[in-house]
This record gives sequence, structure tokens and C-alpha cells, in this order.
Amino acid sequence: MSETDSFIDEVNDEVRRDRLFRAFRRYGWIAVVGVVAVVGTAAWFEYSRSQTESDAQAFGDAILNALDDETSEQRIAALKAIPTDRPGQEALVAFLTSSEAAAGADDKTAAADALNGVGGEGLEPFYAQLAQFKRLMLETDTLEPQARREEFRQLAAPGSPLSLLAQEQIALTYVEEGDTVKAINSLQEILDDAEVTQSLRQRASQLMVALGGVPNQAG
Repeated sequence: MSETDSFIDEVNDEVRRDRLFRAFRRYGWIAVVGVVAVVGTAAWFEYSRSQTESDAQAFGDAILNALDDETSEQRIAALKAIPTDRPGQEALVAFLTSSEAAAGADDKTAAADALNGVGGEGLEPFYAQLAQFKRLMLETDTLEPQARREEFRQLAAPGSPLSLLAQEQIALTYVEEGDTVKAINSLQEILDDAEVTQSLRQRASQLMVALGGVPNQAG
């Protein structure tokens, strides 16, 4: 019986090996494809990471080289010539170009124009709001107070990170128009806000006093 059992066990082992071999021949390619896919995916991620770092370094070098040019006009031209393929890169170039046009070339119109179009898919809304805020500040001499006020109201919406600063500018548009009452009311709204900063509180209070109002320091 022992020899018979041993023989049967050997036959069973042989059958299992034969089945395993046939299964490997039939389905083994799936395992091979899986291994190739894993290795290929890892290689692609590594290549993408390396390419992203390389692109970011090239973009940063281009910015620094542009800012090293001698004249403001040359710096502006060099900044505009930098290729951008991401919304964040476009926004950074726009902000730098605007600053250079305003401070270096003393051209507020060009500085404001550089900020048009900042935003879009893939970019945090805050950057578009910041570009709009800065553009309106640059258009103080060219855009009527009412027109600026309407745009500042968009930025003064509850929850906006620029809400209180926009509210301050709204008050100043009323001052430009000589509407002291509305200016004071706008300034008081700033003082009543729990999130007002100390510096903004001080500016609003000083302007209110200058307009003949009496600040109600709610905070």
C-alpha cells in the first residue's frame, strides 16, 4: 500500500505540474504585461518629475535673465518673450511685467494692460482677484470712480480675501466724488468687521476723522 500511495502521489504531483505549466503558457503573458506596465509607469513618473523640475528651473532662469537686462523696456520685452505653458507661469510673468511697467517705465496704462487676462482654469481664483485689484489701483487716473467702484464691489464680496481692502477703495471712490456720507459709512463698515487688521483700522479711522466723522471702534 505504501508503494501504491507513493506512486499515486507522484502521479498527482506530475499532473499538477503539467497543469501549472499549461496555465503559465496560456496566461503567463498577463503577468509579463503586468510587470512591464508597472516598470513602465514608474519610469514615466520619474521622467515626468525630472522634466517638470527641468522646466521649472528653465523658467526661473529665464525670469532672472530678463530682470538682469539694463533698461526697463528691455526687461519688459524679455519678460513678454518668456514661453509659458502653465497658468501660474503666465500669472507670474504678468505681475512682473506690470510691476516693471509701473515702477521702471512709469507707464500705468501698460502696467494695467499687463494684468488683463490673468486667471483661468488651473489657477487659484485669488490670483485673478489680485490682478483685478492691482489693475484698478493703476487705473485711478483713467477710469471713473463709479466704474472702479463697481469692480471693487466684486472684490468686496463676503469671503473674498481682498474684501476689506476693496471696501477701503470703495470709500475712496466716494471721496473722489465728494460724497462724504457714503465714504464715512463705507469706512465704518470696515471698522465693524471683526477681521479688520490693525493697519487698515488705523487708516480707516484717520480718513473718517479727516472727513469729519467719528469712528465707532467696534473691535
